[in-house]
Amino acid sequence: MSQYIGAIDQGTTSTRFIVFDRSGSVVSLAQKEHRQIYPQPGWVEHDPMEIIGNTHEVINAALASSGLRAADIAAIGITNQRETTLLWDKATGKPLCNALVWMDTRTAQLAGSFARDGGQDRFRAATGLPVTTYFSSLKLRWILENVPGALQMAQSGRALFGTVDSWLSWNLTGGTEGGEHIIDVTNASRTQLMNLATCQWDEDLLEAFGIPRACLPRIVSSAQVYGQIAAGPLKDVRIAGILGDQQAALVGQTCFAAGEAKNTYGTGCFLLLNTGTVPVQSKAGLLTTLAYRFGDQSPHYALEGAIAITGALVQWLRDNLKMFDAAPQIEALASSVEDNGDVYIVPAFSGLYAPYWRDDARGVIAGLTRYANRAHIARAALESTAYQVRDVVEAMQSDSGIALSSLKTDGGMVANGLLMQFQADILNAPVIRPKVAETTALGAAYAAGLAVGVWRSTDELRANWAVDRTWTPIMSETQRERYYRNWKKAVTRSFGWVE
Repeated sequence: MSQYIGAIDQGTTSTRFIVFDRSGSVVSLAQKEHRQIYPQPGWVEHDPMEIIGNTHEVINAALASSGLRAADIAAIGITNQRETTLLWDKATGKPLCNALVWMDTRTAQLAGSFARDGGQDRFRAATGLPVTTYFSSLKLRWILENVPGALQMAQSGRALFGTVDSWLSWNLTGGTEGGEHIIDVTNASRTQLMNLATCQWDEDLLEAFGIPRACLPRIVSSAQVYGQIAAGPLKDVRIAGILGDQQAALVGQTCFAAGEAKNTYGTGCFLLLNTGTVPVQSKAGLLTTLAYRFGDQSPHYALEGAIAITGALVQWLRDNLKMFDAAPQIEALASSVEDNGDVYIVPAFSGLYAPYWRDDARGVIAGLTRYANRAHIARAALESTAYQVRDVVEAMQSDSGIALSSLKTDGGMVANGLLMQFQADILNAPVIRPKVAETTALGAAYAAGLAVGVWRSTDELRANWAVDRTWTPIMSETQRERYYRNWKKAVTRSFGWVE
């Protein structure tokens, strides 16, 4: 049997295909960015056809660069940006509109009306999630109300709803010629339409949001054989693992025991704590979510702190303010000054997520004086990520009663040594980067490999994990608390901007 596993990693800004060997090492990788579409302030869209086209392109490129063929790949997994919402025509395979991206805030008025009628936490007991623009429920409701013919097509079953994993798996397994219309349990838990206890669509939730059951995909495990790829260089290769991107990173970091946590630094930042087979309802502004479900085993749950804007702030400085040409250049610029010059950036571009959940917040730069320059702004941008992570860690410790002993990290920003050191300082805890940084794609590969027997148990996966570097705190307690106190003050200045 082949010892290679492939993973499609479909993220907010790009699509990648990565081939791993049994040790979890990267054999081949190809990546392509897709457009970020901003039709109006607060609206964020992706072109689903561009995403599926890029997926085929990166699969071809990764196989070509490695010389591998379909016969060499035991199975593939899929990991994806989660709450991003699609609706497409089953007969033609064409989307009814662009995908509404997870950070899109066009549903703010809808969220407000739902929260006024029962409170922001009216669905928390069933879903683990507050009423906010973040999740798929209101995005799908908006499409059904605003795209001509969408509601009627959804009611008849001709229009199919899904998150990005659904779109990819349906297209890859045949599309209009019998493609599998599925969603894995981790992505389903982010729609706000699935009941956490039953792992099934909830009739009361569907009625509340006005969602026709006929358009919904079948909920499946995170690790099982769903079908085979219908065409292309991976024809007949099995698709056997699907995980939302943050849950995939939890699996890739082998956080299989209750109390183990990881933090992913990407477009946003997402800290997940495995709570075992019992969902823990948050009282501190966190999300209760599905961590993973392997085959017929009991589902595992997690507490999650979701932060909307971290790496996206670096992109904003690069693309909108033209402060540097490439994202990695921010580290040298930020390192050219000794501190932040008392500048704080609260990047509430899409409101504030955990633990605040303020849709009315917008981004602010606070503490500006004539002394401040672009290097201080660059440093403040990196530090804002670390402050937001501490906000979530404190909420997580409040909910779980577990003090953080160290933090496993992954994602693109972990290459930034200045940020990682400041993160250790502001948390007063070691920050650990693993040898294999591609933990999101690796988690999807692990799920697929478990389903087809490339790995026999999670113990084998743990044996693959190894440390690359650890940052330990060196900042004084007085300085740490002064920084954090000023950050909290800056956060309050972002509240109430949208009326």
